[in-house]
Amino acid sequence: MARNKDHPHGLKSRKRTDGTAWYWLPNEAAVKAGYPVKSVNLTMYADRPDLLKAKAERCQAEMNLWMRQGKMPEKQFNGTFRDLFERYQTQPKSTFHEIKPNVRRSYLVYLRKMIRHIGPLTLNNSTGLDVKEWFAEWRVGVDGRDQLAAANMALSVLKAAVSFGVICRLDGVKEFQDVLAELEFPKPKHRKQAPTPQQIIAARLAAHKHGAPERALVYALQFETTARQWDFTGVWLPLSDPKPSAVIDGFTKWVGPHWSDIKDGVLRIRPTKTEDSTAVEITYDLSACDMVVEELAHDAVREGPMIINRSTGLPYRPKAFNEGWRKDYEAAGIPKEIWNRDTRAGGITEARLSGASQDDRRRLAGHADADLL
Repeated sequence: MARNKDHPHGLKSRKRTDGTAWYWLPNEAAVKAGYPVKSVNLTMYADRPDLLKAKAERCQAEMNLWMRQGKMPEKQFNGTFRDLFERYQTQPKSTFHEIKPNVRRSYLVYLRKMIRHIGPLTLNNSTGLDVKEWFAEWRVGVDGRDQLAAANMALSVLKAAVSFGVICRLDGVKEFQDVLAELEFPKPKHRKQAPTPQQIIAARLAAHKHGAPERALVYALQFETTARQWDFTGVWLPLSDPKPSAVIDGFTKWVGPHWSDIKDGVLRIRPTKTEDSTAVEITYDLSACDMVVEELAHDAVREGPMIINRSTGLPYRPKAFNEGWRKDYEAAGIPKEIWNRDTRAGGITEARLSGASQDDRRRLAGHADADLL
C-alpha cells in the first residue's frame, strides 16, 4: 500500500489488476488508542481527485477530533441520497459490511452509479414516480439493450441502503421506504440458457490453449458437481474478516478450497451461498466425474489453493477470472447469451436428462429445497 505525497496523510492507494484502489487508514497512534474506524474505502472517488482528497481530509479530521475528545463527531443527515449511500458504506455497524465480499463488490459498482445519478437529490422530495423514472433509465444499457436484471439489482441496493437509513432513524428515510413498498417493477425471467457437455469440452480446450488449465478444471468441476464458480475459485476478504487464511495479499486474504480438501479422490466443500444458512456440506467423488478426471490427469502442483491465476501465482481475483472465461467461451464458440454461472444449470440439466432423481439433484446442487431445481 503506497501513499501519494500529494494527498493528505492517511490516504493510501493500492494497484490492482482492475485499476487503483484508494483507502483512508487511521494512523498507528489512533489504532493503538482503539479508534473504531479501521479503514474507509474511497475508491468510488478515484475519478474525482478533489473529492477524493476532501473525503480523506474529513476522515482525518474526524480521527483527530476523536483523539482529542474520545468520541466520534456527530454528523447531521442532510437528506440526500449521496449522504445516505455514504453512511451505508462507511459506518462501522452498517449492514453493508455483513454482505459477502463478492456481493459487496457488486454493490459498490451500483452505489457509485447511483451517487452519480441521484446523489444530489433528497429523499423527502422524491416520489414513487421519480423511482419509476430512475428504474426506466437503469434498464437502458450503454448499447441501448434492455438491462432489466441490472435495473433490479440497482433497486435492491437502493432498498438495502434505505433500510439501513431506517435503522438509523434518519429523517425522511422511513417515509421514502413506505413509498418504495407501494411500487412494483417487472422482474427478469428465469434464465433458460445452459451450456451442453460439448460446449464445456470446447471451453476447456480453449482454456488450455490460453495457458490457463486451472480455468479448464473449474469449468469441469462446475458442470459435473453443479457447484458455483466461487466454490472453487474462492473469495478474497478483508483482513478484518474472522475467517482464517494463510494466503495474504496486501490488505486482503483468500479463503477457498485447497488441494488438501481432496482425500482419496473425494472433494469436500461447504457451498459459499449456504455456509451462513443451511451450512450444507457436500462431498463429491471426483472419480465419477469424467471431465474432472481428465483435467486432473494433467501435470500440476498438488499443494496450496486448488485454483490459481498463473500470471500472479495467487488465486484468481473476480475480474481476472471473468475476463478469462469470456475469452475461453468466445474461442469455444459459445453464444454470448450463455454466462459462466449457467454452467451449473447445464450440469443440473444433464443430470436430469441422465435420469437422476430430483432428490439426487437437490443433494448434488446443495439445495435445501427441491423446488429450486
